[in-house]
Amino acid sequence: VQLQASGGGLVQAGGSLRLSCVASGSIFTVNKKNVMGWSRQAPGKERELVASITSGGSSDVADSVKGRFAITRDNAKNTVYLEMNGLKSEDAGTYYCSAYDPATSMMYWGEGTQVTVSS
Repeated sequence: VQLQASGGGLVQAGGSLRLSCVASGSIFTVNKKNVMGWSRQAPGKERELVASITSGGSSDVADSVKGRFAITRDNAKNTVYLEMNGLKSEDAGTYYCSAYDPATSMMYWGEGTQVTVSS
C-alpha cells in the first residue's frame, strides 16, 4: 500500500487549503473495505486523528475541526481529500494520510505534507 499526500503549504489564518492523498495497493481493489484518514502532528505534540472516512462514505471529524474541515473520497480515483477552511494557528503541523485495512488490522501511513498557518 502506498499513500502519496499533497496540498500542504503556507496559508494565512482564516484561509483554506485542500489536501489530497492518492492511494494504491491491494486494499483498494473493488469491494474491499478500508478506512482512510488524515492525522496531524505539531512539533512537540502527539499525532492526532483529524478525520476519517470509510470506503462506504461514512465520515467523522475531530471536534477541534468540526464545521471547518471536511473529508471526502473518490473511490474511482483511490483519492481522499481534506478540505480545510477557517484555518487557525493551532491547525499547523504535518498532516499524514493513512489507510486502515479492517481485514488484517494493518494501518498504513504516507509521508506527511506540511501545513503552516501565519497569523
